[in-house]
Amino acid sequence: MKSMIRYLIIASLMLGWLGLAIAQPQTGSNVPAPGSGSGVAPATGTAQAVPTGTANAPATSPTGTAAPSTNTGGQAWYDILANKPIEEQGNFWLPRAVNKAADDSDLMYLSVLALSYFFFFAITICVVWFCWKYRHRPGHKAEPSAAHNDALEITWTVIPTIIVVFLFWYGWRSYIHVVTPPNKAVEIQVLAQRWNWTFTHANGVTDSDLHVPSGTPVRLVMTSTDVLHSFYAPAMRVKQDVVPRRYTYVWFEATKPGTYRLTCAEYCGTWHAQMACQKTDPHTNACLRRAVVVVHAPGDYERYLADKQAESDNLPPAELGKKLYEKKGCNACHTVDGTPRVGPTFLHDFGTKVPLSDGSTITMDENYITESLMTPQAKARPGYPPSMPSFQGQLKPKEITGLIEYIKSLK
Repeated sequence: MKSMIRYLIIASLMLGWLGLAIAQPQTGSNVPAPGSGSGVAPATGTAQAVPTGTANAPATSPTGTAAPSTNTGGQAWYDILANKPIEEQGNFWLPRAVNKAADDSDLMYLSVLALSYFFFFAITICVVWFCWKYRHRPGHKAEPSAAHNDALEITWTVIPTIIVVFLFWYGWRSYIHVVTPPNKAVEIQVLAQRWNWTFTHANGVTDSDLHVPSGTPVRLVMTSTDVLHSFYAPAMRVKQDVVPRRYTYVWFEATKPGTYRLTCAEYCGTWHAQMACQKTDPHTNACLRRAVVVVHAPGDYERYLADKQAESDNLPPAELGKKLYEKKGCNACHTVDGTPRVGPTFLHDFGTKVPLSDGSTITMDENYITESLMTPQAKARPGYPPSMPSFQGQLKPKEITGLIEYIKSLK
């Protein structure tokens, strides 16, 4: 019996450290991501070979490294990165971690998982073996029940205590690290609402995709305008509830440029599964792409901020409005093909008389659209739930004009 206990202890310690062997590759590794040969230059900051005479050669970023392709088709280079396939290849247990602080939590998870598997199978095997060995058989007298064994009781008290104390110490140290952001972290404001994310950067640029620099700590200051949401980026190993009327925080330091999943992990209503849908199928209304985390190579994050600001300043109003329709989550509730969704369609409505919930009618003009953006329930349409959030303080005058011009263009 004592030999068996010794074997169990040795095997549990070995399997606890086995988590190191099955952990994902180092977060700073240069393993090529799937789809990197698709013709769209990944955000790695390295030069890409381009055939002579092509029009899509990568531009040079201010840092002197080759920036991602500006491409054609009306898409900016940062939108091309956001539309790339998700790069979360990992192992059976976890997607690849790209957060500098994730190694400790991954090691803890894998170690506890290995210990749990070991003890489950070890105890099960022992129970089955003892049941078989000491089963009732004709001609065998029953063994007397054990009354007391000091060595056994000390062993199964001391060994689990040592394991639990170690897990607590290691887990507490990791927890303190992940909830204490560095002093010089890049700060991004996050606003969650049904059903969209709005990320506001230091220079005022807003986007529904989260763009961050690699190799630099990023701190998110988050709140919600309506119901409970939850920010969840699996590759960053961060998940935090976003609560109305209060601020919550999370931080990470991305180590590898790429495009990663971003999910709302708290049920928030009808379109929870389509939170921050960027592209929908025109026939089925199914979401083809949701919001993502785009990690930029060194220097390209600053370029993104400058180019995104220039885009909003230089786009014609109707084109700016179309982008805002997608980026602000308008497409989650309002279609432009004539079919109603959570809210009324925008097609052919401008300049016409539309019915209101109180039985009256009103002309859908610039004033009505502006009022609906600021105080959506002031003149609500019948047959639709009162779920539209207010955009008071979230839109610049030029952006309001852009949305109006886009809706006008759908007449």
